[in-house]
Amino acid sequence: MRLADSLWLEWKIALRFLLDNSLQSLLISFGITVGAAVIVFITALITGLQSNVIERTLGTQAHIRLEPPEAVNLQPTAPADSHLILLESPRAQRLQSILNWSEVIELLDEQSELLAVSPLTSGPALARRGGARASVSLMGIEAERYLQVVPVHRHLRAGRFEVNAGQAVIGHELARELGLVVGDKLRLDAGEGRETVLEVVGIFDLEVRELDARYVYLDLRQAQALLDLPGAVTVTVIDTTVADIFAAEDIARQLARRTGLKVESWMETNGQLLNALRSQSMTTQMIRIFVGISVAFGIASVLAVSVVQRTREIGILRAMGSPRGQILRVFLLQGGLLGLVGSAAGGLVGWGLIQVFNGLAGQLFEIRLEPSLVPTAMAIATVAGVLAAAMPARRAARYDPAVAIRYV
Repeated sequence: MRLADSLWLEWKIALRFLLDNSLQSLLISFGITVGAAVIVFITALITGLQSNVIERTLGTQAHIRLEPPEAVNLQPTAPADSHLILLESPRAQRLQSILNWSEVIELLDEQSELLAVSPLTSGPALARRGGARASVSLMGIEAERYLQVVPVHRHLRAGRFEVNAGQAVIGHELARELGLVVGDKLRLDAGEGRETVLEVVGIFDLEVRELDARYVYLDLRQAQALLDLPGAVTVTVIDTTVADIFAAEDIARQLARRTGLKVESWMETNGQLLNALRSQSMTTQMIRIFVGISVAFGIASVLAVSVVQRTREIGILRAMGSPRGQILRVFLLQGGLLGLVGSAAGGLVGWGLIQVFNGLAGQLFEIRLEPSLVPTAMAIATVAGVLAAAMPARRAARYDPAVAIRYV
């Protein structure tokens, strides 16, 4: 028998066995459909939730921050009859600048892992308007670079985002506390007589209360003058964003070695968030595994029953010259077909559930279906179906024709 004829016969027999027990095949296909729909929907839901959490949390901060190394006191001691010992102790930290920041910026711009790099001069000050006062954090920036790291301009409540000389953009909580609106004057006092008056040209809402109440964005040089930092242009921090946020810690270690600066990633400063994201990913994997196991056992049980029910037919096929390998492939095809058809229907149901969720709860966050999710679920279900059919198929292939034909 030609190979093509043999393959066609195997497909024909597999389909015939499935259609003869249509109710049984329908029930197991329904179970696979439910399992695949659960995998698709839950995976998309948790992925969407993670993306929403990441966007809300990391959308207002840099992924990696470079700062000057911390200063320490070295206290030499020389006890009698001993080597010189240096005792290292921390000391009160004053505002420090990154001395070679322009060279560091050039180095960072060359790194393909980094999406954006922004120099920043940051320090404390007191904001005043009339008798109202508030402690603020000055954020001296180069707007073009900084907005690629933190897109504050997308979160404006009023005005525009400009930080030219004599201008400032503040958070809405600070504006409420001081009674400010766009066009009002804001006095900033950085201590030791360093004061300036700026015009409020924009009010933002990052949906993070602490940032909305403390951040005051202004020109880099003006912030430097207020904070009394030496040099023509001085920066205290360099903010960056990365393409793969979960690789931020490894990239931060590499940058620390290359620059000699203190480098912190969001994974270090947001430990609880990282644990939550990892727990969600683990939950998704566990759901996939247990649903896959349930689908595999369902297929295996149905095909095991089918082998018993088809004993006489198997014996006749063997007596007519069908080799063991052909009988084996017939039942493997049944398992694969059940997994493929059920998972395809499950992918469609999962897509429908996603559309329903986006329609009913889209104001919370939107679920996006990854193009590879449904094909991946179908591939996994098909492979699981074939593997689940392996033992029943081997049992059918081992039947002795004479014994099987006499089976009643």
